[in-house]
Amino acid sequence: MGCSVLLMLAGLFVSPAENAAEIPPLGTKVHELRFKDIRGLERSLPELGEAKAYVFVLTSTSCPLVKRSFPKLTELDQKFRSQSVQFISVNVGPDDTIREVAEQALEFNAGFHFVKDVGGSCVRGLGATRTPEVVVLDSQHQIVYRGRIDDQLRIGGTRPSPSRRDLEEALSELLAGKPVTVAETPVDGCLIADLTPHVPDASASVRYYSEVSELLDRKCNACHRTGTAAPFPLDSLASVRANSAMIREVVIDERMPPWFASAKHGTFQNDCSLSEREKQTLVQWIDAGMPEGEAPSESTEQTHTEQGAENSGGWRIGKPDLIVTMLEEHAVPETGFVPYRYSVLPWLFLEDTWVEAFEIRPDNAAVVHHCNMAYVTSQGAGEETFITGYVPGGQPMDLGRFDNGAAFLIPKGSGLGLQIHYTTTGKPERCRISVGLRFPRRTVKKQLAHFLLDPRRFRIPPGDPFYEVRSKHTLERDIDLLGMFTHMHVRGKDMTFFAEPPGKPRETLLSIPNYNFEWQLGYELKPGDKKLPKGTVIEAIAHFDNSPFNPFNPDATKTVGYGLQTVDEMFNGFVFFVHSDEDLSIEVDPSNGRQRNPASRQ
Repeated sequence: MGCSVLLMLAGLFVSPAENAAEIPPLGTKVHELRFKDIRGLERSLPELGEAKAYVFVLTSTSCPLVKRSFPKLTELDQKFRSQSVQFISVNVGPDDTIREVAEQALEFNAGFHFVKDVGGSCVRGLGATRTPEVVVLDSQHQIVYRGRIDDQLRIGGTRPSPSRRDLEEALSELLAGKPVTVAETPVDGCLIADLTPHVPDASASVRYYSEVSELLDRKCNACHRTGTAAPFPLDSLASVRANSAMIREVVIDERMPPWFASAKHGTFQNDCSLSEREKQTLVQWIDAGMPEGEAPSESTEQTHTEQGAENSGGWRIGKPDLIVTMLEEHAVPETGFVPYRYSVLPWLFLEDTWVEAFEIRPDNAAVVHHCNMAYVTSQGAGEETFITGYVPGGQPMDLGRFDNGAAFLIPKGSGLGLQIHYTTTGKPERCRISVGLRFPRRTVKKQLAHFLLDPRRFRIPPGDPFYEVRSKHTLERDIDLLGMFTHMHVRGKDMTFFAEPPGKPRETLLSIPNYNFEWQLGYELKPGDKKLPKGTVIEAIAHFDNSPFNPFNPDATKTVGYGLQTVDEMFNGFVFFVHSDEDLSIEVDPSNGRQRNPASRQ
């Protein structure tokens, strides 16, 4: 064993008495614990609801004993959940992000709640010093047990079986109304780092005009500018300073820029997340007092985002070749639930039309939660006619980004239909939506195709925090995978896409460990990065949280089935691709998207 390993192990064992002066004694009533859930929302102890026992397990993504303990915790959760016992994994890793916390739940198939400690509130309130230390509260929030899960797993070795199942015994005695016989045990594990906020570094050299403004322009200002759904612009030093506290928080939590794909699986060409260096740049600049630096001249101060928007009339796909606008203007009430609205746009495609880019553009973005678009024929619309969607913070469908000659075909005799989910703002609003289309300037070589994983025969039981739904599809031809998109409602917790080629092991294509209904993003692959042969089975697995702890759950006492409204649930796993052996060689009139040489189409 190397010296570095020995040094690490030497500091991994401690009894709870080592910081006794700071540890609340057994019997202490815990009044306040603050933590963030996997959506980044700050929560508190009362929000866990009533239970006969609360089992808080202090965890991190790096402690080896934590990883080895999750199967035990999952087994105990399944045994005691029906007896009104709640398990909560409390992450205390100072460098662990909320997305990584959510991903850990998926990795170990753990169905209980995963949260992130806020500023050491849970560590102090529970008196924990190590991971995976366990603290049990009774129904009155009094500490009745603190210590290990059992004595089987040790840093220095593993017993064939535990000599005593400490946590299980403590829970059994508590539920039976008996005193806990062994209420405190020593803990193996990793020391919990100090989680108090760090002191700002006044010597930081980052300046707004030298680094920060460029970073914000590149990563944030496509949304955070006047006239968009973003709550405030970030296109001036004054507005950035005014919102610096919120910027710091959402950057650390990785809530902004919105991106929910696990970094462990796949590389995506539209990844808008911040690198570790970019996050540090913003946080250090804010902590240093947001120094200004030397401002550029007025002639060069305008951002690239603003310049591009002006040149294209505000369209992100560039100036459209065709703009179609809803005839009606929808009224949105000041409060309450707004059912989906539908609109067929006033345009009929008289010939087959090839489109390279679509952009859905509301004139009042603040009221549009999301909008889906499909082409509509005389037989109506369905999953096979879906084109694209709009969500604040997302990006328009632009096949030009793939640079592989792909385009979307709207069949002759079709129109465009919108399904719109409006959200209220506290005052009466109105909205009209336009759609911009850009036709190809290059030879169309491939037709964009997709399939939808859409199981509907599910019933999510009341209170279930981790209900699993699966769906799969077998490829009939070789494909070049271009992207994936997920749609669930407010009980959706996560979704993961897998591929299993014939004769090869299954691989993860995309994992969204903390799905967020407010941010339904697409995830694009670079052409050629993931070619899948005929016979490959693509499967999506999702989990739904129908528990009271889900802050967006309309009613945790109801069984939930498939339905279009947000009080119901959906499982939509879209997979976009082109066929590997396809070469259409179609020339298109860029003024209208119609084919110039129809005889050559294969």
